[in-house]
Amino acid sequence: MSTGPAGHTARSADSPHSETPRDPRLRTFLHTADGVTIDSVYDPGTAVYDMRTPSAGRPVFVVAHGFTGDVDRPHVRRVAEAFARYGAVVTFSFRGHGRSGGRSTVGDREVLDLDAAVARAQRIHPDAPLVTVGFSMGGSVVLRHAALRPGTVAAVVAVSAPARWYYRGTAPMRRLHWMVTRPAGRVVGRYGFRTRIHHLAWDPVPLSPVEAVPRIAPVPLLIVHGDRDGYFPLDHPRALAGAAGDHGELWLEHGMGHAEHAADDTLLARIGDWADRTVSRAG
Repeated sequence: MSTGPAGHTARSADSPHSETPRDPRLRTFLHTADGVTIDSVYDPGTAVYDMRTPSAGRPVFVVAHGFTGDVDRPHVRRVAEAFARYGAVVTFSFRGHGRSGGRSTVGDREVLDLDAAVARAQRIHPDAPLVTVGFSMGGSVVLRHAALRPGTVAAVVAVSAPARWYYRGTAPMRRLHWMVTRPAGRVVGRYGFRTRIHHLAWDPVPLSPVEAVPRIAPVPLLIVHGDRDGYFPLDHPRALAGAAGDHGELWLEHGMGHAEHAADDTLLARIGDWADRTVSRAG
């Protein structure tokens, strides 16, 4: 969507929120390169006892949610809790979502939001391997981020990600395009889904996920997709896997639907195991 100043917001500076002693999570507003405030939550994880020193070689996960999600949604918190068994976790709300500022550009400037969350993880754990995990729109963002920021992350996981832009081949995607492109749709997005969507079209069109994937190598890439995904059929993950070549791994999950809601605890544990093994081998 827009690459102009529309994502800018004049909301307040970083303001950590106090937490009860029983809750080790730390909530902070981050700042993106284009001036948007991003709501984020840091969880040191059950495998981490000193906030500044994760268990040796354990990953730090940065989780990018899907469109209309946010850091407080139960399905996002469930993902964070699953990965916290393997290392520290940073979750955040993309611009236009939840308590973050700005308006959603549906995958374009959201790379800057992920930049800010990754930078927070690096500040807390400067020597830990970082693993970005994205769902649906967040999956497209982690792919583009890894391609555009080489050397930043140790591994990438894209779950239910599209391979290409402007896809309208399924009824859910036609409804989503209506919500994004029509004034009445954006009203529904704001009040029905708590998602503020920018009204300008992309200019220029960002690098597509399938174009981004070859640039990620040699960073390990895991592509996860359900065979009952109602948004993106199986040609999407297969195209991503084909573009990845030897540095990519494809899991086609039988009976799985779309994104965080469809990722059960067993699948999340397998992803956590994959990330832990992958960064341990790389280390």
